[in-house]
Amino acid sequence: MNMLYSISFFAALVLLAVWFFNKNNTRVIKFIPSLLGLSLMAYAGSVVFASADIPDKLWTAFRDMMVLGGASAAFLFFSRSKMTFLPVLLVSLLLYMWYNGNIMSHTFDSKAADIPVADEAELLVEINENNSIADLKEIMDKYGLEVGRAFYPEDEAATELDDYYTVNIPESLEHKRAEITKALKKSGFIDWVEVNEEINIDPMPAKKLPEVNKKFRLNDPGVQHLWGFEAMNMDQLYTYLEKNKIKPKKKALVAILDTGVDAEHEDLKGNFKSIEDQYNNDPQGHGTHCAGIAGAVSNNNKGTASYSRDNSFYQVSSIKVLNANGMGTQQSIVSGMLKAADKGADVISLSLGGPSNQSRQRAYKKAVAYANKKGAIVVVAAGNSNRNAKNYSPANAPGVIAVSAVDNTLNRAVFSNYVQDIDMGIAAPGVNIYSTIPGSKYASYNGTSMATPYVSGLVGLMKSIKPELTTKEAYKLLKNNGINTKTTKYTGKFIQPAKTVEALTK
Repeated sequence: MNMLYSISFFAALVLLAVWFFNKNNTRVIKFIPSLLGLSLMAYAGSVVFASADIPDKLWTAFRDMMVLGGASAAFLFFSRSKMTFLPVLLVSLLLYMWYNGNIMSHTFDSKAADIPVADEAELLVEINENNSIADLKEIMDKYGLEVGRAFYPEDEAATELDDYYTVNIPESLEHKRAEITKALKKSGFIDWVEVNEEINIDPMPAKKLPEVNKKFRLNDPGVQHLWGFEAMNMDQLYTYLEKNKIKPKKKALVAILDTGVDAEHEDLKGNFKSIEDQYNNDPQGHGTHCAGIAGAVSNNNKGTASYSRDNSFYQVSSIKVLNANGMGTQQSIVSGMLKAADKGADVISLSLGGPSNQSRQRAYKKAVAYANKKGAIVVVAAGNSNRNAKNYSPANAPGVIAVSAVDNTLNRAVFSNYVQDIDMGIAAPGVNIYSTIPGSKYASYNGTSMATPYVSGLVGLMKSIKPELTTKEAYKLLKNNGINTKTTKYTGKFIQPAKTVEALTK
């Protein structure tokens, strides 16, 4: 719909120019009114059916019509001389390119596919295999509960998550949540009940570190900010891949489950695969930053870079599981994991999480198992609370690779959760990480959120070379070929891409 919106506006602009500069040539302008009318009808349809609130649509239409009106006035003024037609048209096209790139292309972004955030009164329940939601009718009617199916896995036979439902308690009865939870548990019809708790991310802006005096045989100007490339010996990886003529057996897909991704970013669009249009924007910025770390286009004279100099091994994609404020729920995240697996993701990257009471492992555990059955490896941030990651979900879910963050001295980042009690913990750069943000811009952030896509991108590279690679196999390679940090006990080994890929291919 955004493409129709842009094209129809452009067509109207050009037709107006032709009309005003040829108003006395009846043969030329004979069909202009009809074509202009069709263009404006297409424009109106694109606005009416856009994913936005009515006030936003009205403002968009008013703004764009004012622009067309201003352009018409300019065309009318300069049409006195035919000599000015081409210069005016050229200037108009340049102004349109700016207007489209900076304003129109982001017009409907912030309202697209936003994730609803559950309140404290929303529960997740798992119905017994031999029961249905109808068996809870008495409790539902008594408390006025609103019930809906929580998850929609494509392969229902491969998981029990199709038996999960959300139960929303009316605001007037929130004080009876404990009573309602107890009634549900005692009903005998459910296996599990828990609060559909919120997940919240909060990007941490970074201080600028000294630049790296190394280009890594890349022409991307931003690589001078990538201390992580130097610590990971990225030039050795590039050399190994090229010298040994390592080729991908498939183009792997790394799904970024986050706030969305700016799919039109100058340093991402060449390496981005769309799952659904509604996920291809990022009103918050966190998801776009993660996507750039995992899979920015390398060697394109723009921005930053990633694991492949020729960009042939894997692509990044996006599924929104967090809203514009960086908030989501267990339901939105698990739903995103299922969708990513169903859409063929080879790696599911989760730069998010929150405190866990252990019960939350249940839905996450089933989602991870489902993803594994579909061939996906799940990589998760350890968390930024300077605590034990075993108490944070989904980092503590069985079957995930949990990523801690280290700084440029290879010490555990002061904020990073520690992973010594996690089955598969690993470390990656997570302080002052330079990457993409919406609007073809760049910024540096701190967090295990930033460390996670470094691992996700590397695992994506590995999956492209060996598509049948399992989570345990991938982790073993990462660990055995990583190096010690100054705090390895708490961070796990620090990834070394070249050694890992060399071990994979031997």
